[in-house]
Amino acid sequence: MENKGPISIFLETHFKHFNAASLVDAAQAYKRQLEQGNKMMITLAGAMSTAELGKSLAEMIRQDKVQIITCTGANLEEDVFNLVAHNHYKRIPNYRDLSPEDEKELLDQHYNRVTDTCIPEEEAMRAIEDHLFAVWKKADENNQRFLPHEYFYQILLSGELSEKYQIDPKDSWLLAAAEKNIPIIVPGWEDSTCGNFFASYCMTSALKAETMKSGIEYMLFLANWYQENAKNNGIGFFQIGGGIAGDFPICVVPMLHQDLGKTNIPMWSYFCQISDSTTSYGSYSGAVPNEKITWGKLLPETPKFVIESDATIVAPLIFAYLLNW
Repeated sequence: MENKGPISIFLETHFKHFNAASLVDAAQAYKRQLEQGNKMMITLAGAMSTAELGKSLAEMIRQDKVQIITCTGANLEEDVFNLVAHNHYKRIPNYRDLSPEDEKELLDQHYNRVTDTCIPEEEAMRAIEDHLFAVWKKADENNQRFLPHEYFYQILLSGELSEKYQIDPKDSWLLAAAEKNIPIIVPGWEDSTCGNFFASYCMTSALKAETMKSGIEYMLFLANWYQENAKNNGIGFFQIGGGIAGDFPICVVPMLHQDLGKTNIPMWSYFCQISDSTTSYGSYSGAVPNEKITWGKLLPETPKFVIESDATIVAPLIFAYLLNW
């Protein structure tokens, strides 16, 4: 008999209709995927790291309930920002009332606002810049090249940041991923604060651009990983938000089929998206799952779920259900 915690029991008891029912359906289908031996990819868009999703996602990683992650460059770095600078973050519950002058005052104080949360530039961003530059420079001098997340893994696993931790390290999803050495795909990493750091060093010739592996190399890695891991069991796709974090990795299947002519590659075995994007605006992020059938990404019989709600509410609840909390 499965020992379910109070959150799981509450969800099954009260989440019976509409988006609430979709949440429970998606969580139960996710659980079945794992029970069948399938693997799961989670994709992170938006500002999920700043929303402290690591409080539940890290344990998902430790319990092998996610085998690969795709995220934006912002989510990659912002988990580390929170890890080393949490005490210096500023929360602004009345952010809707801020005037342009109020926003300028935050800028002058070196705070970068994400909705109701301000990330402190000096304590967060600049605190890890020197650590990243050191591993970038070492690779550069040794004519080595790594993917963006691999450099983060290096500084986390070295322990050099541990004295700066301001949260319980068990709540850092990136540290959990590094310790498990699970693959991370970071398309468009250049669109991040640390990507800007790296570009500035290239501008001054302190680093060579080729020291950082590219998005195409991420796709090559993902294509090989997918083929290797989809041999005997399926791979599910759990998408939080939209954008490049979801758009980039889901395309690996039609690429293998249509561009490489591989006919023995299974499609994604499960699909769930938490989204508030509107389909009628023509956004890919808001497209219903059936549209993905026409692109060769999903099959008609693939379990498909869309939860039209706030990912900062929905994702922790689904993870809690999967963790029997």
